Amino acid sequence: MFEIYDVVLIPLIIGLVQLLRTLGLRKKYLPLASLIFGLAGGIFYMYPDDLKGGIIVGLMLGLSASGLYSGTKNALEDSRK
Repeated sequence: MFEIYDVVLIPLIIGLVQLLRTLGLRKKYLPLASLIFGLAGGIFYMYPDDLKGGIIVGLMLGLSASGLYSGTKNALEDSRK
């Protein structure tokens, strides 16, 4: 079952995506990378015995990480104006 401590995967996914960004991955592929990392975390870490549950939770993790990153980026850009 999904536990609150597993939400720690979201900042980890953001960090991995940032690493890919510094290594030269184009900006348009960053949300896709976030989704892939989220799916991997959901399927292999959180629900290794339940593929459907792993996919659903993985999608939530990846989309949350992508939204948290873009929301923070937009808020910082707005505060600088």
